[in-house]
Amino acid sequence: MLRFLCGSGHFRHFSDTLWRPFMKTPARSSAVLFFFIFLFFGAFLSTRLLDFAPPPMLQGETAHMPVKIPKKPLIMIEYPLNCTAANLTRTCPRNYPTAFSPEDPGRPSPAECPHFFRWIHEDLRPWMKSGITREMVERAKRTANFRLVILNGRAYVEKYGRAFQTRDVFTLWGILQLLRKYPGKVPDLELMFDCVDWPVIRSKDYRGPQSTAPPPLFRYCGDDDTLDIVFPDWSFWGWPEINIKPWETLLKDLKEGNNRSIWMEREPHAYWKGNPAVAKTRQDLLKCNLSDQQDWNARIYAQDWIRESQEGYKQSNLASQCTHRYKIYVEGSAWSVSQKYILACDSVTLLVNPHYYDFFTRSLMPVHHYWPIRDDDKCRSIKFAVDWGNRHKQKAQLIGKAASNFIQGDLKMENVYDYMFHLLNEYAKLLRFKPTLSENAVELCSERMACGAQGLKQKFMIESMVTCHSDASPCIMPPPFSPLELQTFLKRKVNSIKQVKAWEKKFWEDQNM
Repeated sequence: MLRFLCGSGHFRHFSDTLWRPFMKTPARSSAVLFFFIFLFFGAFLSTRLLDFAPPPMLQGETAHMPVKIPKKPLIMIEYPLNCTAANLTRTCPRNYPTAFSPEDPGRPSPAECPHFFRWIHEDLRPWMKSGITREMVERAKRTANFRLVILNGRAYVEKYGRAFQTRDVFTLWGILQLLRKYPGKVPDLELMFDCVDWPVIRSKDYRGPQSTAPPPLFRYCGDDDTLDIVFPDWSFWGWPEINIKPWETLLKDLKEGNNRSIWMEREPHAYWKGNPAVAKTRQDLLKCNLSDQQDWNARIYAQDWIRESQEGYKQSNLASQCTHRYKIYVEGSAWSVSQKYILACDSVTLLVNPHYYDFFTRSLMPVHHYWPIRDDDKCRSIKFAVDWGNRHKQKAQLIGKAASNFIQGDLKMENVYDYMFHLLNEYAKLLRFKPTLSENAVELCSERMACGAQGLKQKFMIESMVTCHSDASPCIMPPPFSPLELQTFLKRKVNSIKQVKAWEKKFWEDQNM
């Protein structure tokens, strides 16, 4: 059985180690008992002698001082991973908690969730009036990779098509960890999940008085023309195919990487490394690389993942890539998981105008969290951004720091779980039917998924596994945007991008280029 320290485990080990040598024989036990009685009497006498001159009482103070009763420590339930030889069938344990333990009464109330949680309301708005019927869910099956059912705090899955690599596996693993973190708190629900990059529920197909409500379909990203419900991507629990660690571990590595190279001492150029073959916009970015004819202030590197895997991923350590003042983010075939790694680097993120968004990026503000780059004129836009930053180093450094603070604070793993929790809770409220299990549904649990896994797949599962229930409730869900709030927020983003374009236009006019 794989066991994990949880709650007071360290203290139990320490106290057992401390006492065991003294308690081996009855004679030694008696001697130890006499020794401790002697110590107690000596300590009591010394205290009385030291307290011979009590401090004077303040006016109105009574002679009886209140006695503080120590708080009873909160008991944390440990969830060991049962992979013993007796569990060859990898069955799901029946002793997982199904109720959320009361939280510590002395703990402060949960804080309000970060700003990007407000997009949950927007993503579910198409079903606010109609609710979600079983017929709507069934229509989402057309492109789904799996159906997820949660009943009484336990997860069941029915798979329809194989996902790319282990996207579906680690997405389901993440949902299992949510159920372990908040046992019994996630309501019964039924949903369809599509692990392909591109959103498919086109909003134009569901407009007009005679149109039907759209099918609710979960995936990793969306865009302004679709209604897919965005959900945290699989890489938060690890991406074994390219050796990307689980987010909680990687976030610490990225912070250490930042500390190894302060911003002012970094290379004063823009850096990008990735696979250019997946999208035309990335192939276009290659033109901005240093050449004999032109220096666009960009240093572009093509990543060969096949060769990298053969050489043990020595050149793809994300924490060692925080060495330039500027890092470029450009989408792949759709949105890319790399955005969070780039934003975490303290570097100024040069964000090539994106078409897609994921669950947190809609709350990023241009010129505060990143610098916007034109998609139709990348090279000149990158050169201007780097020149501007090198002329305004303090301002540029603040932009990089705001992004990394956002990632380290608002996007910490605790908030990823809370986003999942609130999204699934709000979704479940809209269901107009009782979730049920089909004959092809299979129960999922950590044992069934991790015990038979191998290599990095098992390593990342164990590394990202929630071993104890949370000792506090999730953060407090913020209210929806009012129409005016949403309009003001979006207008501010548009105006910030327009301002950068105006600066850029004037720069190149002055250069006569």
